[in-house]
Amino acid sequence: MHIPYGRQHINDADIQAVVETLQSDFLTQGPKVAQFEEAFASYVGAKYAVAVSNGTAALHLCTLALGVGQGSRVITTPITFVASANCVRYCGGEVEFADIDPETALLNVEKVRQLVESKPKGHYAGIIPVDFAGNPVNLEAFRNLADEHELWLIEDAAHSPGGYFTDSRGERQHCGNGRYADLAIFSFHPVKHIATGEGGMVTTNDEALYKKLLLYRTHGITRDTELLEENHGGWYMEMQELGYNYRIPDMLCALGLSQLQRADAGLARRRGIAKVYDEAFAAVQGIETLATAAEALQGGETGHAYHLYVIKVADRKGLYNFLREHGIYAQVHYIPAHTMPYYRGLGYSKGDFPEAESYYAACLSLPMYPTLTQQEQEFVIGKVKEFVGA
Repeated sequence: MHIPYGRQHINDADIQAVVETLQSDFLTQGPKVAQFEEAFASYVGAKYAVAVSNGTAALHLCTLALGVGQGSRVITTPITFVASANCVRYCGGEVEFADIDPETALLNVEKVRQLVESKPKGHYAGIIPVDFAGNPVNLEAFRNLADEHELWLIEDAAHSPGGYFTDSRGERQHCGNGRYADLAIFSFHPVKHIATGEGGMVTTNDEALYKKLLLYRTHGITRDTELLEENHGGWYMEMQELGYNYRIPDMLCALGLSQLQRADAGLARRRGIAKVYDEAFAAVQGIETLATAAEALQGGETGHAYHLYVIKVADRKGLYNFLREHGIYAQVHYIPAHTMPYYRGLGYSKGDFPEAESYYAACLSLPMYPTLTQQEQEFVIGKVKEFVGA
């Protein structure tokens, strides 16, 4: 057995889509980019989508578009991949962490409220909640807080395409649809729901932010005749802002388009795998699973996207090593960002966020991907139970 925690699924249709693009006139800056953007925006229910080179680039473009700079203070969770915080630092802003809800491992809105209300209005610029593991954050609660204090919201939905939460009106709000967050980002890394190798997407309902994203994605250069200050002819272009080369090639967008066609099937399979895990571990003493945001609040409904399936055990390192001995390559998500040497150098210390650190001490991500077979999952479950029972 060799069972990783995550794995891409590439089929013949994916390969053919890439080959056709390789044989076309455009390898980059061609029609597949716009087609992928349009299809993805439709999938999540947003007005606009901008495809970029990776999820980190997507986060960076969001902070640029929202004007983060020297003196900007932004709040996020310590339980995330560090890019959720680093994007603020790229722009010269300051990152402040708030602790998590121990039931869900999601950013705790009440901890954020305490932090925001401890300072005068204007002290903070925005919040970056993360749909950790595919478990959608209740963005309505964060939006209410943000509106009270004139803050913006970036939804880090890298784990949650196809996921949703239910708002106070009983309406499903799909991750990245722009109803509550100003901007949302997605990742197309190989272990994600939609794999393009590397790649990312920003979605928004704000046309002004959309236009900024397009500009910053390509060196701050535009050929739009309505925006040009001068026009010397058909060749003319202007660099109007300091932007970046965060473009994504057409062949990767072709792969993304092909993968998107079976995204719902992959999501359904992930939820089926999660249900089997849930049932297997429900009565096992010594194994704890994460609640959805709706379960923690005892109301509503959450459409978990299950990028990860996380359990918590007392001897996490022991289980991690035991599983590896049997060909099961579980993983840990995540080492709390505030404990990283870089952020400790900015003044954070171990012990600052006890819930995040308690979660980290016990968490382990089990294999979760659509092509995981029943036999493989049963093997994983059996080995986890064997270790915990011993």
